[in-house]
Amino acid sequence: MSFRIFSTILAATLTLAAAAPPAAVNQAHNESSRAQDRKQDARRHPAELVALAHLARGQRVLDLIPGGGYWSRIFSGIVGPTGHVYAVWPNAYAKLATSDVASLRQIATLPAYRNVTVEVQPQALPTAPVPLDVVWTSQNYHDYADPFLGKPGPDALARDAFRLLRPGGYFIVIDHRSAPGRGMTDTDTLHRIDPAIVRRQAEAAGFVFAGESRVLANTSDPLTIKVFDPRFRGRTNQFAFAFRKPGTAR
Repeated sequence: MSFRIFSTILAATLTLAAAAPPAAVNQAHNESSRAQDRKQDARRHPAELVALAHLARGQRVLDLIPGGGYWSRIFSGIVGPTGHVYAVWPNAYAKLATSDVASLRQIATLPAYRNVTVEVQPQALPTAPVPLDVVWTSQNYHDYADPFLGKPGPDALARDAFRLLRPGGYFIVIDHRSAPGRGMTDTDTLHRIDPAIVRRQAEAAGFVFAGESRVLANTSDPLTIKVFDPRFRGRTNQFAFAFRKPGTAR
């Protein structure tokens, strides 16, 4: 997908969500540090997925376990100088991603990304200094069931996100789909989770299901292999859910 087409689609989608003006969206995707990221846009579908979060200028976003910062850089440009992005790793995960942490810290020093704070936090469940508008986790919700993070539980993460969000805020969960009925059986072995249990956990935490996107679906994925298998790495069958904290947005 070309940058011009991508920007047009994203701007239109976000305008429907009462989000940032097109100029801010274009700036978010035209930053020089996104040169490599733009090669991923066609498979990662940022236009459709960011729309789930109803992002707007001035909002505060927590990007949990941000990897190379693909989403953090997009969020930064959309929320603008009056908004803020908290790119957060739990320490146990940061130990496995030292190059990503160092890279994103360097990016956060650039003038375009002054509204990004990169943090490695000692505990598994994230914290934030202010009420948030969006908590975003992409491909890492399942990790909260696993020993290397201390097994706090994805349900604990859902409750934590509910606590961190202001009324009307959004919790976005994108993850690798496991076979129906598998629950959390495959989180540590295949790095997958059953979307049905994700929804149950989020709703039990107090969230209201606010929609989903199927742009990351891939029905050729057998759901029974590791997500790192070269046959499907980067194109696993994934789900993307939006959950909303009840209440009136500010």
